[in-house]
Amino acid sequence: MILRCPSFYIKEKLAGIYNRITRPGKNQPDPWLTTARPEQLPPTGNWQTWLILAGRGFGKTRTGAETIRGWIMSGKCRRIALISGTESDVRRVMIEGESGLLNVGPAKDRPKYIPSLGKLVWPNGAVAQIFSADQYQQLRGPQFDGAWIDELAKFRYPQEVWDQLSFGLRLGENPQCIITTTPRPINLIQHMLKDEDVVVTRGSTFDNADNLSPAFIKTIKKNYDGTRLGAQELYGEVLSQTEGALWTHEQLDALRVPEPPTLARIVVAIDPATTNHTGSDETGVVVVGLAHDGKAYVLEDLSGKLPPGEWARQAVASFHRWKADRIVAEVNKGGDLVERIIRSIDPTVSFKAVRATRGKLTRAEPVAALYEQGRVFHVNKGLETLENQMCTFVSGVTTKSPDRLDALVWGVTELILEKQGQVAPKAYLM
Repeated sequence: MILRCPSFYIKEKLAGIYNRITRPGKNQPDPWLTTARPEQLPPTGNWQTWLILAGRGFGKTRTGAETIRGWIMSGKCRRIALISGTESDVRRVMIEGESGLLNVGPAKDRPKYIPSLGKLVWPNGAVAQIFSADQYQQLRGPQFDGAWIDELAKFRYPQEVWDQLSFGLRLGENPQCIITTTPRPINLIQHMLKDEDVVVTRGSTFDNADNLSPAFIKTIKKNYDGTRLGAQELYGEVLSQTEGALWTHEQLDALRVPEPPTLARIVVAIDPATTNHTGSDETGVVVVGLAHDGKAYVLEDLSGKLPPGEWARQAVASFHRWKADRIVAEVNKGGDLVERIIRSIDPTVSFKAVRATRGKLTRAEPVAALYEQGRVFHVNKGLETLENQMCTFVSGVTTKSPDRLDALVWGVTELILEKQGQVAPKAYLM
C-alpha cells in the first residue's frame, strides 16, 4: 500500500508536528507554517521515508531544508546525512541555495558551514555531514538519526547509495529520511512506490505558480505541456519502463531537441492499416529528416485510426508542408492500392513502395541501435504516443500492432540504413 500525504490537511492540524520547534517569539507560530502549502509539511504517522516526487519549481528544496530544520530545532535529530549527486551539488543547492539550509529559519538558529570538514554545525550542537552519491562508500561507518537525499533519481548508483544509508540510519527512536527528487523510472523509485513504509507526496511545478515567474510558467506550458518530458519534469510523473523493450523514455529524453537543424533529406513514412472499422489498427504516418552530419530527426507523428483517403491526405499534406523528398509506404497487404490512393490525392509526389521481408523486431533492432549510438533525435512536441509505443513494444508480448513504430522504422531505414537514403545534394532550411 502506498501512503500519500493528502493535500486536504488543515495547516492548523499539521502545525502540531512543529510544536517543539524554536520560534521567533513566545507563542508565535513558526514562519514556515504560515507560508508552506499543506503538502510541504511532514506527513503524520510512524513513517521511515518521505518521498517527494514533484516537478521542477515545486518547492522541493525548501521543503527538504525546512524539514531538516524542524527535526533539528525540535531536538529529534542530532546527526544528519545530506546527500546529492556530488559534494558541489550539496553545497550549491542544499546548503547555499536560495532555499538551502543557510537561508531558512531565524538567523540566530542557522548553522555554521565548515567547508573544509564538509559539515554544518547548529548552535544546539546538531551536525549535518555532506556526502557525494558518486562516493557512496563514504556512507560506510557513520551513523545518523536523519537524512535528506536530493535528486535521487539522477544518481549513477542510486541503489548503492540507498543501501549504505539504510545501514547508517540507526540512531534515535525513529530515524527518518526525506527524499526530494524529480522522478525518473529507475528501479529504486519503482520499489519505493510499493513500500508501505514510504510516504509518497506528488506535486507539479504549477502547485507553486504563485512563487514563480509568470513568463516562466507561460514558456514551459507552451514548450512542454502535453509532452512526456513535461509529464516528468513539470508534473512529477514516473514514466513507465517495459522490460524487454528496445527503447526507454529516459533514453529518448536524452535525444530530444527543440528544433531540427538544416535538413538534407526528408521522408514521410507510412504503415497503412488494411481495414477501416472500430477494431482496426492505426495507420502510422511519421515524418523523418536527415541532417548533413548523417543524423536523423523525427519531426512529426500524424498517425491515427483513419480511412484510406484521410491518411493519404495527411501524408500528402505533410509531404508538401515539410518540402519532403519522398513518401515511403509499406505495401505488404495493400499492394498497388496504397500508391493509387496516394496518387489520387497528388499524382506528382515521389513515392517508394517497401515490403517487409523480416519480422517487426528484426526490422526495429538496427534502428534501435542507431538511437543507442546517438544518431536519431526527437523534436520536443507531439511525439508522446509514438514514444510510448516505442517504449512498450516487446516482440512476442505486445499484441497490438505498433503501427507508429513501424512507420518510424521505415523512415529511419530509408534515410540511413538503405543505400538510397544517402544525403542528397538538395537541402532545405527548416
